[in-house]
Amino acid sequence: MQNNDLNRKQEEIEHYYDEYVKRQAHVGTNRRHYSIIEKLKLAGLKPTDQVLEIGCGIGTLSGLLIKLLPKGTLLSMDISNASISYAKDTYQHHHNLNFIHADASDYDFGSQIYQAIVLPDVLEHIPLALHSRLFAKLSQVLHPDGFMFIHIPNPYYLKWCHDNRPDLLQIIDQPITTDLLVANTYPHGFYIEKLVSYAIWVQAHDYQYIIMRKNGWQDFSKSIQEPLSLFEKLKYKWNEWRR
Repeated sequence: MQNNDLNRKQEEIEHYYDEYVKRQAHVGTNRRHYSIIEKLKLAGLKPTDQVLEIGCGIGTLSGLLIKLLPKGTLLSMDISNASISYAKDTYQHHHNLNFIHADASDYDFGSQIYQAIVLPDVLEHIPLALHSRLFAKLSQVLHPDGFMFIHIPNPYYLKWCHDNRPDLLQIIDQPITTDLLVANTYPHGFYIEKLVSYAIWVQAHDYQYIIMRKNGWQDFSKSIQEPLSLFEKLKYKWNEWRR
């Protein structure tokens, strides 16, 4: 996609989500948001973490997420100015929560580093042509020991929606298969630590969450030092004797 076409598409997307504010406000918090919060807890989010949220919309998840960070901070950004204005008015009483109208792929974060980056059902709405640039930027601002949390619709569920329920789709709602994700993240030093498909709205697995880390943070030099049980010792002795 050429730059001019990409810029026009970005303008269309921003306008779409400016108009989407009323619908988001009407829907409010639902089980998807609470599910993301539970998954973030399991991923190891700490009360002191500096967290970056990409694609916050009107702040529906942000309001839940900030409660997990009593001694941390949350920077939430979105390309929709109307969404950010709504979020600022709604959550202005949180001193450690900041909303910014910006595109993360070209935003200047300065020297700020984050222990966690959250992309809550936003990646499927970002043009694929921007994914590599986005992850290059996020790689620069993620702490070496931090993690990136991605929540997306199961790509095969989205394909089903395109064929059967197009009324459920937004302006861009592209299936993000794992090969596409890997192609745009691995060159920038990320790797998949965990990928889980699970169900929220339908009996089949309609969503996925992915935990990614930066390659090189692991320490492979430490072995597991657990004493062998008597049963294990006898089993190994028996196997040696049988040889």
